[in-house]
Amino acid sequence: MSTKKQEVVNLLKAIETGAAEPAAIINPNKYTQHNLGVEDGLAGFGKLLQQLPKGSAKVNTVRVFEEGDYVFVHTDYDFFGPKIGFDIFKFEDGKIVEHWDNLQTTAGPNPSGHTMADGTKEVIDLDKTETNKTLVRNFVDDILVNGRMEKLAGYFNGDNYIQHNPQIPDQLSGLAKALGEMAKAGITMKYDQIHKVLGEGNFVLVVSEGHLGGKHSSFYDLFRVENDKIAEHWDTIEEIPAKQQWKNNNGKFGF
Repeated sequence: MSTKKQEVVNLLKAIETGAAEPAAIINPNKYTQHNLGVEDGLAGFGKLLQQLPKGSAKVNTVRVFEEGDYVFVHTDYDFFGPKIGFDIFKFEDGKIVEHWDNLQTTAGPNPSGHTMADGTKEVIDLDKTETNKTLVRNFVDDILVNGRMEKLAGYFNGDNYIQHNPQIPDQLSGLAKALGEMAKAGITMKYDQIHKVLGEGNFVLVVSEGHLGGKHSSFYDLFRVENDKIAEHWDTIEEIPAKQQWKNNNGKFGF
């Protein structure tokens, strides 16, 4: 594991252990926080840790990826209740200077028996990172932003598709059926804008903004690509609070 990856894993584990040393990787003079429930800067991170009842937190980082200045991770949390989260950290001169995340209360397993965090972990195909990022960006843009459903099947290998969303079963037909049922129930899911696409090898994370059931939401979708097709998917969806509730003014995105 690279140094940056290990430093991020150690930093998140410190939420559980209370260890002070890992926080030294955060630049004390410049730490921009995009979790809207946490105050800005290193002091905001420290304040969050102090609010946790001692020994109450559990942190298990399941997947860790790196692209350029960014390390992005998929973590099974338990603090103030069980949550699945994606965190993105930006490094500058060897220190963390910015943080984004998206957390959802743990749910599931889904109709196919998958949890929000289990499944494939191995990073392969490092030479295909850019190709895979383009494929996944096009999928999100075509299907989720623009609703070009006639293009859906082209992104998949037949019906083969492993799904970790707690509400949706495996297979492409399962996805299509679930989207149809949501529409019938009047639950609209609209992706308005892609903010960031990060990848390492066969894994690509897409950060998007939109609305779920009319609520302003942040969508983090992690895809695994196999043989130029989408093979597996994990996600978290988080409602974005009204601006008067924000504890910092950095916005949820701001890449």
